Amino acid sequence: MVALDIIFYIFVAIVFIQLFYYLIFLRSFAFLKPRQAQKTAIPISVIVCAKNEEENLKQFIPSILNQDYPNFQIVLINDASSDETLSVIEDFAEQFNTIKIVDVKNTEAFWANKKYALTLGIKAAKHDHLLFIDADCKPVSNTWISEMAAAFGDNKSIILGYGAYSKIKNSFLNKLIRFETVLTASQYFSYANMGIPYMGVGRNLAYTKTLFFEANGFINHMNVRSGDDDLFVNQMATSKNTALCYSPESFTESVPKKTVGAWLRQKRRHVSTANHYKKSHQFLLGLYYISQLLFWSTGIFLLSYLFNWEIVASLFVLRILVQWTIIGKTAKKLNETDLVFLIPILEIFIILTQLAIFISNKISKPRTWK
Repeated sequence: MVALDIIFYIFVAIVFIQLFYYLIFLRSFAFLKPRQAQKTAIPISVIVCAKNEEENLKQFIPSILNQDYPNFQIVLINDASSDETLSVIEDFAEQFNTIKIVDVKNTEAFWANKKYALTLGIKAAKHDHLLFIDADCKPVSNTWISEMAAAFGDNKSIILGYGAYSKIKNSFLNKLIRFETVLTASQYFSYANMGIPYMGVGRNLAYTKTLFFEANGFINHMNVRSGDDDLFVNQMATSKNTALCYSPESFTESVPKKTVGAWLRQKRRHVSTANHYKKSHQFLLGLYYISQLLFWSTGIFLLSYLFNWEIVASLFVLRILVQWTIIGKTAKKLNETDLVFLIPILEIFIILTQLAIFISNKISKPRTWK
């Protein structure tokens, strides 16, 4: 009984930690009212880094070219591709004079390093305000640039956007991928809104060239294979220079992975960068994930023994209802309402996935970005 008493008190403490995160941190974005940003026409350079992306470029570059914005260029970076990516880029450049080509060759010092390719692309950009999108990604509207550019007002130099994944019918993996994306966005939007920005996603992110050079580019984490987006934001974002852009017209949409293995390999690369976050950010994020794991494991364990089951069940339901409300509001804001009723089930799978990724990354390092 002593062991069950200890587990019970741990469970109670974990529930209060989880409620603290949801009601203090994640509520910040869930109930955030939309802000009307004044439209602007500042010159924008859209940066697209592509490695073996010939088919995606053919499909998605027109959605950038068709943006309703008066003054922008597109910097297309061919990162030492082995397919026909460069030819596709050259074909687009022949038709549109707004395109700047940056053809990157592998070097011994920066072999297969996306940050090196991005650095060359940023240097080639003619405008100070930079907007980033992945090659397998498209804006969901023709006012994407306009929406993101408007957020640069009030002397902001980093804009955090939302990068969604396209929906695939009758695919549980797709729902899992999109739910994990919503959870991640819920955190980085909420933390940034509270003055603690810690990451952004490269498939929809903007910052200034001036800020990039202030940071000496990616030099502080050039040896880290991933993190051209989140590690840069973690290093340079502050409560004063960072803004959010989450209007539905500002979203981008990426092609999701279609197999569990491909998705896990992608997540392993992404998760590996968290070890390089500021210590305070590591603590806040780590405590949240650990408390998620302990909530389900201790709660189910206690209920299986019917130990103080009335209290355990009440706290269990309370935490799930609070999460349902907060994440449900966030999912609605991010146009992911079909996920709401599956939140508890999806969360369990995400926890198990994160645990597997953590163990895998401890055993071996993830590979390069492509």
